Amino acid sequence: MLAGLFSLFYFRFSFLPERNLLSESKPNRLASSASSYLRSAAHQPIDWHEWGDAAFARARAEDKPILLDIGAVWCHWCHVIDRESYENPEIAAIINRDFVAVKVDRDERPDVDARYQSAIAAISGQGGWPLTGFLTPGGKPFFGGTYFPPDNAMGRPGFRRILGTIADAYRTQRDKVEQSAAALADAVAKAETFADAKASVDPRLVDEMVDSIVRMFDLRNGGFGRAPKFPHPAALELLLERYQATREPHLRTVVENTLEQMALGGVYDQLAGGFHRYSVDERWLVPHFEKMSYDNSELLKNYLHAWQVTQDALFRETAEGIIAWVSAVLSDQARGGFYTSQDADASLDDDGDYFTWTQDEVNFALPPQEARAIELYYDVQAQGEMHHNPAKNVLWVAHTNEEVAKQLGRMESDVRLLLASARGKLLAARSGRPTPFVDATLYTGWNAMFVSAYLEAAHVLQRNDCREFALKTLDRLLTEAWNDAHGFAHRLGGPRLDGMIDDQVFAVGALLDAYEATLDRRYFDRAERAMNLALEKYWDEEKGGFFDRARDAAPLGGLDVRRKPLQDSPTPGANSIAAIVLDRLYSYTGNALYRERAAQTLETFAGAVPQFGLFAASFGLAALLHARHPMQIVVTGAAGDPAAKKLEDVASGVFRFGKAVLRVTPEQIDAGALAPVLQQTLPHLPARSDSIGANVPQALICVNASCQPPITDSQQLSAALDNIDARSAN
Repeated sequence: MLAGLFSLFYFRFSFLPERNLLSESKPNRLASSASSYLRSAAHQPIDWHEWGDAAFARARAEDKPILLDIGAVWCHWCHVIDRESYENPEIAAIINRDFVAVKVDRDERPDVDARYQSAIAAISGQGGWPLTGFLTPGGKPFFGGTYFPPDNAMGRPGFRRILGTIADAYRTQRDKVEQSAAALADAVAKAETFADAKASVDPRLVDEMVDSIVRMFDLRNGGFGRAPKFPHPAALELLLERYQATREPHLRTVVENTLEQMALGGVYDQLAGGFHRYSVDERWLVPHFEKMSYDNSELLKNYLHAWQVTQDALFRETAEGIIAWVSAVLSDQARGGFYTSQDADASLDDDGDYFTWTQDEVNFALPPQEARAIELYYDVQAQGEMHHNPAKNVLWVAHTNEEVAKQLGRMESDVRLLLASARGKLLAARSGRPTPFVDATLYTGWNAMFVSAYLEAAHVLQRNDCREFALKTLDRLLTEAWNDAHGFAHRLGGPRLDGMIDDQVFAVGALLDAYEATLDRRYFDRAERAMNLALEKYWDEEKGGFFDRARDAAPLGGLDVRRKPLQDSPTPGANSIAAIVLDRLYSYTGNALYRERAAQTLETFAGAVPQFGLFAASFGLAALLHARHPMQIVVTGAAGDPAAKKLEDVASGVFRFGKAVLRVTPEQIDAGALAPVLQQTLPHLPARSDSIGANVPQALICVNASCQPPITDSQQLSAALDNIDARSAN
């Protein structure tokens, strides 16, 4: 039935009279929206509604189907369909007459987006943004796709044609429409709750996942699969964790090669730092130029951890570059907070023009010697890589400093100085161009992810500025997004928007990271309170796992199916993160409920994980951590003691997923700063004294409420941590 109806939509065609029902000069109701994306459509001649009861009530009252547009301010093709169709008075007239139009910001309403992505993918075989859906007045989808050109083109049916055919089918074949919508809603509901996925967590499951990811590795170019290429931070983290445990060299090769190719490619902003969203080619050369908060926070962790494992300077420099860009562009340095995204384009007439260069532009901005060094290093030629403007070059590292030095007949040290000077001048010249829009919205989950990444950077790179900004941001989240009855909101500012499970568990993770960095018990206590609220409001008592929306959340409307997020797309799967933070809480509290719920969460999805493979790598990390327990390396000693600092630095320099380094002074022990399990363990450990009776700093490796004998020598600690896998399995 579904297939027949969808075929009808593609092949029937009807001409409909058109008239514009909105004055072009009058802003529509999106003008007052809290969303940057929705406000950007306020001038369109369409009678847009935001997602909500009013839209459904109107659709039912007027007996019209709903046209659903889901997009984002950073999405290039969303702006294209806006200009081509939604700003076209003739197309707008059709929409206003035959549909109730609803526009959704996918960053603001990921719960709405996730459900309709699943449904539209089942219809069309693809998802993404813009997502274009056609719904019954009750909100159930019966047809849709992604971008549609205004008229037949690119092998896609034109939007005019689709609008006419949908409206006609809704009027004349209502029974088929309703039956198809009901069948699709049932299928989505079954798929999203993982009703048949429960299984035991066999250790071989992670081995099979790792093997599957490695088989997808592109040996020549790095990354996984073919074009387009997206970063997969959780997969890289999983492979690096497995390498630390097994020392299998091919796992390290996959991670090193991928991170190196990305850092040297055009997908990395070679001037300002930070990663673009993905590469359109296999070689990481030509990106989709938008930059996302959630990509850069997780890639920052990847590069920090790769630096810990390899000591490759490129990885440290790339991590520093991400931080530099975020500090300059994607953050509120005064108040704390990480912004959402930077757009790809300054206008629809360009395609990454802000980030790309013609050879003439390089030569105009630089003295001849620096220009020539840039041309050689970044492969800047008369003809570049951009299709819309062949003269435009994406900057990517084509040659080493040594190779450029040979071609220029200069010392390599001279070339380094030339390139550094030239990059500064190019960045200054670029700043004078029209700058792509930065969405300064603060979303709780994504801010929490960056808080965790910055606290990791503070440990690994010994950057106190990252620590201070992370804590400032977290304190702002606690002030502006926390509610004692409901937990964390989804967004800071604007009308309160209920948080989702992602917001809760990422925030719990950030709070635990902050506690480990400071031993401030208010962070720990709030983490435990937030997790208990999540268990109360999101946990499925019948089948296990967490739903994405709280049981007492306002009705979603439309496709109101229960959903349990597992997939790492675009952020780590919330149920996997929930299992991780539950195990971390158990390690500090000894509360068996946390351990039990972590196990049940993993079992809820274990049967489905193999089909997700690369996109369930966070589940693999959660399963490994659950099997071996989180690890704490506790460093004792007086504040300011250089020997304690040396032990702390050694402990911080080692990567192991789920490892925490806690710097504990005698005063903090006396003040009750320690979490319950540590409080029960540490006071009973014998203090070691030097020849004059002063306490000697010690490091203790603790797993599952059991600590190894204290270590006082930094070299001995380094050696012990080299054998970390056997110890962590105890």
